[in-house]
This record gives sequence, structure tokens and C-alpha cells, in this order.
Amino acid sequence: MNSNQIDFLTDLAYGLLLFAAVVLIATGSRAAGIAFGLGGLVSYVVHVGWKMARFDPDWMTKEVTENLEESVAEEVSESVTEEVSKNVEESVAEEVSKNVEESVAEEVSKNVEESVAEEVSKNVEETVSESVEETVTEEVTENVAEEVSKNVEETVTEEVTESVEESVTQKVTENMQATLTTELDSIITQLEEVNDRIEEHDDEDDEEK
Repeated sequence: MNSNQIDFLTDLAYGLLLFAAVVLIATGSRAAGIAFGLGGLVSYVVHVGWKMARFDPDWMTKEVTENLEESVAEEVSESVTEEVSKNVEESVAEEVSKNVEESVAEEVSKNVEESVAEEVSKNVEETVSESVEETVTEEVTENVAEEVSKNVEETVTEEVTESVEESVTQKVTENMQATLTTELDSIITQLEEVNDRIEEHDDEDDEEK
């Protein structure tokens, strides 16, 4: 058997031991399972250490050296990065702040001037337009109202007078005709009744004779 097969079988054996410890813990023998598992882990660590020391005696030195190199590299990189970042941020911040202030000042001044000019012009136009419109409207309304009122009064008076005269004349004539006709009919009826009575009276006198 070669070394790879031996390593595989050894690792498999330790894996089975750990699995057996888990089974013991799950079945209720918790204390025995924990003790068995800890024993297997400790023996596996000892085995790995022994194997590394046998096949690679310098592995501990290399590991420590690599860790130190990584730590030093990280610390140096962080320090350099922080310093460079700080200097760059300060320079960029000053330059950007200066440029932004100048640009903002110019833009704000320009916009404020344009806005004020437009607003003032707009307000003046609206105020003048409203004042002129109100004045003209009032004068035109008064003149038109007076003229229309005068014309309407004259026209209405004439029309009403003519209409009233015609209506009254026609109504009076119709009422008088109706009244006269009724009275005449009544008089004629009364006269007929009187004539009838006279004739009846004459007939009675003739019979008595």
C-alpha cells in the first residue's frame, strides 16, 4: 500500500469514530458519545500533527512566516491606503468645493437676476393690465348701462302704453258689447213675459163675457 491509501484509510477510520460518537449522542448515551467524540478529535489532531512533522518538518516555520507576511502586508497596505485616501480626499474636496462654490455662485446669481426680472415684469404687466381693464370696464359698463337703460325705458314706455291702450280699448269694447247684449236679452225676455201675461188676461176677460 502506498502512502495515499494509508492516509485515506486513516481519515476514514477517524470519520467512522466521529460518526459513532454522533450515534451515541443521538441514542441517549450523551456523556459516552461526547467523550468518545472528543477522544476521536484529539487523536485525529495528534495524527495530523505527527504526519505533517514527519513528511514536512518545515511546515510550522513556513506557516508562521506566511502568516507574518500576510499580517505585515495587510497592515502596510491599510496604512498606505488610509494616508493616500486622506490626502486625495482633502485635495479633491478643496478643489471641488472651490469649483462648486464659484459655479453655484455664478449660476445662482444668473438665475436670481433672470427670475427677478421675469417676476417683476410679469407682476407689472398683470397689475397694469388689471388696472386698465377694471377702469375701462367700469367706464364702458356705466356708459352702456346708462344708454341701454335710457333706450329701454323709452322703448318699453312706448310699447307698454300702446299695448295697454289697445288692450284696454279692446277689453272695454268687448265687455260693453257683452253687457249690452245681456241686458237687451233680459229686457226682451221681460217684455215677452209681460205680453204673455197681457194676452192671458185678455183671454180670461173674453171667457167671462
